[in-house]
Amino acid sequence: MNIHEYQAKKILKDYGAPISNGILIENLDEISEKILNLRGDEFVLKAQIHAGGRGKAGGVKLIRNLEELKKEAKELMGKVLVTHQTGPKGKEVKRLYIEEASSISKEFYLSCLIDRESSKIAFISSTEGGMDIEKVASETPNKIITNKIDFKNESINRNEIEKIISIFNFDDEQKKVASKLINSLYKIIIEKDANLIEINPLIITKNNKVICLDAKMSFDDNAIFRRPEILKLRDLNEEEPAEIEASKYDLAYIKLDGSIGCMVNGAGLAMATMDIIKIYGKEPANFLDVGGGASKEKVAAAFKLILSDKNVKGILINIFGGIMRCDVLAQGVVEAAKEINLSIPLVVRLAGTNFKEGKEILDKSNLKILSASDLNDAAKKIVEAVK
Repeated sequence: MNIHEYQAKKILKDYGAPISNGILIENLDEISEKILNLRGDEFVLKAQIHAGGRGKAGGVKLIRNLEELKKEAKELMGKVLVTHQTGPKGKEVKRLYIEEASSISKEFYLSCLIDRESSKIAFISSTEGGMDIEKVASETPNKIITNKIDFKNESINRNEIEKIISIFNFDDEQKKVASKLINSLYKIIIEKDANLIEINPLIITKNNKVICLDAKMSFDDNAIFRRPEILKLRDLNEEEPAEIEASKYDLAYIKLDGSIGCMVNGAGLAMATMDIIKIYGKEPANFLDVGGGASKEKVAAAFKLILSDKNVKGILINIFGGIMRCDVLAQGVVEAAKEINLSIPLVVRLAGTNFKEGKEILDKSNLKILSASDLNDAAKKIVEAVK
């Protein structure tokens, strides 16, 4: 689950990290009153959307007076920003964040995330702040260092902190601030079940202060049940409606841009199914994992979810029955297809527990269902049917 910059900065502040003073604007009429809480003559106006690249899309502006602030805020509120992370549809700006402008001397990159391979927390540091870290990694990898910390420790010791910030060449006072910041990030990862915290850029001001100028956080969806204070930060306006609906049924669903809907049980099988659709020349319309113990009601909800996407021209169901019984899936599919009056091609491949019973249910349904013997056959049939 992602949150907005202003929310991430509030968490950072609560943990003692250095941030600029800022105010949230949800209604343009609030500006004149709330701006009194900020110091200085210059401000930064920031669109609050769950996507990077806001600056290049016109979503971050340096403001020099109140009249200019009101004018720019009016133009930005309600605007659809298209960045490299939003996709072509973009995201509508419904919140603005205004903070005191900082005089920047240097920009750095600092992040920490869960490294699943090593079961540790990885800190990534770079001298190239303000840039896409992926681009830095591919073009100038020598400007990035990674340090992995054992999360079993209560805090990060001085030697480990020295390694994390070694690339920054901080003075003694800056090192003290950085030490507190790094331990703050470490605690947030553990205490709030965050899986990524990114400070980009982390800056040094012209009067030598260390400040988190921008902040991004995401949290482990599987741990949200024990973090109600984080769940309250969820902004449904920033999420795909179909993905919100999927979460109600505990379905793992991600909308994509293709034309072939997929329903699979198991993430690995789902990825393989998507890959083979691409091999045969088409694109998957979604990732959808119904899980191991889905009921027929859950399967029906998943089927309807796929069909809610107007781009879907055909559906491929690929089920390997283990805990998930093929006859339960078949019954859910039949009920949903009849209710919706299915009119697009449907290919089903069943294997494993009760696959014969499942196939019999599909055969007796009087629906136009193409049966497949294996995954290769299934992908070939759905692509040909869509064509």
